[in-house]
Amino acid sequence: MAHVEEQSSTAVPAAPAPGRLPLLGHALQLWRQPIGFLESLREHGDIVRLDIGTWPVYVATSPEHVHAVLVQQARQFGRGRVFERLRPMFGNGLVTTDGEFHRKQRRMMQPAFHRDHIADFTKAMCRNAEEMSASWTDGREVSVVTDTRRYAMQSVADMMFSGDLSQAAADEVHRSLPVVLEGMLLRAVMPKALDRLPVPMNRRFDAAAARLRQVIDDVIAQYRLEDSDGRDALHLILSSRDPETGAAMSPEQVRDEVISIMFAGTETSATTLAWIFHELGRHPEAQERVQDEVDRVVGERPVRPEDLAELTYTRNVFQEALRLHSPLLFTRRALAPLVLGGVRIPEGAEVGYSPYALHRDPALYGDPTVFDPDRWEKEGGEATRSHRYIPFGAGQHKCIGDSFAVAEILAAVASVARRWRLTPAPGVEVRELPAGIPQPSSLPMIPVARR
Repeated sequence: MAHVEEQSSTAVPAAPAPGRLPLLGHALQLWRQPIGFLESLREHGDIVRLDIGTWPVYVATSPEHVHAVLVQQARQFGRGRVFERLRPMFGNGLVTTDGEFHRKQRRMMQPAFHRDHIADFTKAMCRNAEEMSASWTDGREVSVVTDTRRYAMQSVADMMFSGDLSQAAADEVHRSLPVVLEGMLLRAVMPKALDRLPVPMNRRFDAAAARLRQVIDDVIAQYRLEDSDGRDALHLILSSRDPETGAAMSPEQVRDEVISIMFAGTETSATTLAWIFHELGRHPEAQERVQDEVDRVVGERPVRPEDLAELTYTRNVFQEALRLHSPLLFTRRALAPLVLGGVRIPEGAEVGYSPYALHRDPALYGDPTVFDPDRWEKEGGEATRSHRYIPFGAGQHKCIGDSFAVAEILAAVASVARRWRLTPAPGVEVRELPAGIPQPSSLPMIPVARR
């Protein structure tokens, strides 16, 4: 098992990735082909040094070293540059914070994600999934990316807010999300000085962040004027108290947490759901197996929360699509000099890892680019893959809303499978576009009624 050691005289420098240019380093390769470039790094060692301009990043390409950073020695690492560069959008929410402040916030946020509350929220997801499925017309092309985003946004808004207040927030997320996705990865890895350039991408990103923060501020202010005991997540967050001090969160902190939840719960879920429909359209035999399972578990009635635990093959389809289309790059910052896998990591240096590249490593997965939901049965239990399958992260920063996301996705897949067979629109090539999690370039599909 890999582990992080203190500095030693036997440690060596990291092997550099090939193709470094003066001043630019590897920035041009990341700009032009970020997905292929990150995947190629495993060929050059377990720890590979990138230079993005003058910013060095030590990329861990093996699951053992990633596990050491995220779990075994997590307290030797801070959040890192990628997360810090997202603060204009997320503020000091769980997505960007670290250390004792992060641990305190996670304790205060945890009640909103208790399984009893997730069960309540899942009822709304099932209703929203039925509405999305019912809105389609036999033989008429639909934009899967648009519809899955709308579904995910509405489901997260229903979780966060009560009644009419959810709509303004959902509308603003729908407006801002594509803008943020466009600029997020580039902003995360490029020099901070470029943020100030008056180019259209920067103006759009900053305006979207400001609009979203304002609409959430307005909703929180309205909640604070009420004296109700709601069961939505915002009421739970507002009523949460630090168990040590008894203090509540400030309005600004509540806003940052709400934005983090809405963005994470929308972007990853909607994109993964779109990729699931894409993969099922390309693999009719897998789609038929999902339909057979849904017919057996659900039958003619709408999907209910208690159905989701029985959809075992459908869950395998979800895990396989998420393996193939995972987040591209995260970083952590070394808080002191250390050695990782025999390589010297200076204090303050960034250690990066790519779930996308890890999940497509042929040393870890047979035929890694092949969509094979059955691999989740034949490759053993969860314990055997815990280090090498990390779509929701691991350790103290593992996604707090992973159970919500799984329920959100399974409810939608089951609701669609009950009514429709999805087929790819003819003549359309679907490509992966670089983003926090790669996005489909375009995903028109044709629903064909099953009955």
